[in-house]
Amino acid sequence: MEVKKTYIVQENGQVTLPIEWREKYGFEKGDVIVFEETEEGLLISPRQAIAMRLLDEIGDMLREGGVSLEEMVRSGREIRRKMVKDKYGLKAKSK
Repeated sequence: MEVKKTYIVQENGQVTLPIEWREKYGFEKGDVIVFEETEEGLLISPRQAIAMRLLDEIGDMLREGGVSLEEMVRSGREIRRKMVKDKYGLKAKSK
């Protein structure tokens, strides 16, 4: 059983993470971290981990919808071409 530790919230809402956790999870001075509310409480994650999880979720949704990454990129190009034409009256170059 893991021993739970108690920490005091300082003036301005700051809490110091123990060095073991900073080292274990790779938190360094100046890093951006994300606080996510879950049913169990707060989840604290490095921003990079959240971004990777969201990319995985997008990939899962695309696969479930029968859309490949290549199709999504291609449709994005088509949308950008239309936007350039509509906004600036220019024809975007095709590759």
